[in-house]
Order: sequence, then structure tokens, then C-alpha cells
Amino acid sequence: MKTNPKTESQRLSALRSLNILDTLPEQEYDQITKLVASICDTPVALISLLDENRQWFKSKVGMDHCELGKKYSFCNFAIQSDDEIMEVFDARKDERFNGNPLVEGEEQMVFYAGVPLRDKDGYGLGTLCVIDHQPRTLSLKQREGLLFLANQVIKLFELHKINKGLKKTQKQLKEKNAQLRNFAGVVSHDMKMPLANMIVTIDILKAKYKDKLDDAGFDYLNNLKKSSFQLSDYISNILTHYESDSITSNEDSLEKFDVHSLVEDIVEMLDIGDDCDISFPEESIDIYTNRVALEQILLNLIGNSLKYNDKPKIEIDIDFKKEPGFYRFFVKDNGIGIPKDKQKEIFNLFSTAAENDRKGNKGNGIGLSTVKKMIHNLGGKIMVNSIESKGTTFEFTIERTKKL
Repeated sequence: MKTNPKTESQRLSALRSLNILDTLPEQEYDQITKLVASICDTPVALISLLDENRQWFKSKVGMDHCELGKKYSFCNFAIQSDDEIMEVFDARKDERFNGNPLVEGEEQMVFYAGVPLRDKDGYGLGTLCVIDHQPRTLSLKQREGLLFLANQVIKLFELHKINKGLKKTQKQLKEKNAQLRNFAGVVSHDMKMPLANMIVTIDILKAKYKDKLDDAGFDYLNNLKKSSFQLSDYISNILTHYESDSITSNEDSLEKFDVHSLVEDIVEMLDIGDDCDISFPEESIDIYTNRVALEQILLNLIGNSLKYNDKPKIEIDIDFKKEPGFYRFFVKDNGIGIPKDKQKEIFNLFSTAAENDRKGNKGNGIGLSTVKKMIHNLGGKIMVNSIESKGTTFEFTIERTKKL
């Protein structure tokens, strides 16, 4: 039996691309061999793959060996056949198998019927076959069943290949994300110190040369200082975004604490002035969750309520409910609101709804993306309800742990 070396090398390449040779038994394949043996009423059923020098069985019924030499393989003839089923009624009378130890030895492979398992490019990778120790033929229904199940094996091969590809891609993405997080950490560290030095230097220049600078000179320095603060804020937000996975997965951050005390700490950090009224949740309730992550989430949302507000008196209402399985939070303000057509986009990285905040600074579109990512990692969801010029309400949930 001769084969085209070029075609055979391509077939072997297609087979190895499956990454299925020498894998452990799997229930999906074993169920098919058991079913096909039952349908065809044969003692032996195999899902075999033809490597360079061997026939390896992914699944087997009625066969002790895990593999056989390719030289004597019936399946090797089947994958080179143009027939959809290669059927050998009595191998003892077929000259192709003269001297074949599988026919004349203890195995006594007399009857054989095999369907070539071909990939999308037509390469025969192996077979789904049935074997009997006596001459026989398959009925029409048995042939249909064999063909149908062979098609299911091919689909399993395709799914296996896709899953392997997805796992490889997932691994590569994790590695890339890790590299990006490391890069963000290095960049933030290396850039923040020069930025801090720039800001200090600007203040020194303004103080030392105040008698020599005109109004335009002071404007230049003030703009430079403002840009330095914006860049520093941007770097901090980028770093927080890429650290959000480690923040939300840190079990050491799980603790019992009072919601009121958390909100009070956040208000103190934000240094809120007299032009803002903040109302706390009515009840002071203990919760058990990731305090660091929740603090970051509320810090961002309350901070946005302060920044994106055009009213003389800023009003922020923070509410909380403990529900079966979830903690539910509300952050409501009387700010500028979010246009309806942008309410879905605001959670996308680098997406902004407003041109400038209360102080005339432009947002970087990182904060809400980080908030959504953290909430998702904590098993919750976030929603927004907003009316332009009237205000915005962010509602989000966090999955409750079993401890409290």
C-alpha cells in the first residue's frame, strides 16, 4: 500500500494539531464506542487515530491494547479509501490481509467496518470502527448509526481543538495582562516622582520669581502645574485599573465593618467643603466583604458626584440595603446628569460623558471602567439612571459571603 509522502506529512500535521494523541480516556468518547458497539452488535468498537507508525485508540470496547502497529492496521486502509464506510466481510478471504497477525492470531479480526474520521480539509485522521470475530454484514440502520456517530466524533475533535486554542489564548492574555500590570506599576513609580518634583519646582519658581513674572508667566506656570496634577491622576487611575483584579481577589481584605464608618472615612479623604451635603444610610449596619475594593468603588462614585456637578449646593445621597445573597448600594446626586445615549458607554475604558468637571478639568474615562470591573469581580452588577441637568443615581450590588 503506497501513500503520497507530501499528503501523508500534511495528514500527520493535521492530526498532531488536534493535541489529542496519548490523552486520557474521556466519557464523551467512551459513550460513543459503547453505543456503536450496541447498535452494530459487535464485541469490539474503537475510536482510533493513525500516527506515523502506530494506531492509537482514544476509546475502546472489547480491546485490551491501547495501540497497535500501523503496518497491520485495518484503519490505515479505511482512511485511504474513498468509501464512506470501509466494510470487510471476511478478512480471511481478503488478500489485503494475508499474513496479518490480527486476522490469523489470537485477535481473530474477521469482520471490520470503519468510517474515516476526516477533518475540514479532508485528511483522514483515524476511524470509528467495529470488529467481530466472525463473518457478517451491517444492516442499513447499523450503517446509518455508524455514520452518524462518526460525525459526532469529528465534532468532538473540533471542539477539543477549539478548547485547546482558547486555553492557549487565555494563557497568553493572562501573561500579557501580567506584563501590562508590571509595566503600569513601573511607569507609575518612575513617572510620579518626576511629576512631584515638577509641581514643587513650579511652586518654588512662582515664589522666587514672583516679582519678575507677569500675569502671562504665572498663567503658564499654573497651566503646567494643572497638567502635572492631571497626568499624575491619570497614572494613578491606570494603575488602579490594572491592580483591580488583585485587589478584589485578596482574601486578606475581607473583614467585618460598619457601613457608616466606611462612608465617613471616604468623606474625610475627599475633604468635602461646605458647598456639599451628604446623607448617609439610615441604618448603621455591619457587613462582611472586601473593604478595600468597596472603598475604591464608593470613593470613585462619590468623587464623580462631587466633580460633575453644576449646582451651587451639591447634594449626595448614599443608601444601603442588605438583601438575601447581596449587599445593594445607591449613590444619588443632583449633578449635571448623563445623556441617555452615553449611559451604556460610560463603563467602557477611556470613555467620558462630560467635556469637563466642576473645576474645568477633563476626565480620563478610567474610573467607571475600574468600578464596573471590581463590582463584577465581587459577584455584582452596576446600573445607572440619569436625567440631564437633574442628577444621576448609580446602583450596584456585591455578593454576600457566607460569614455574615
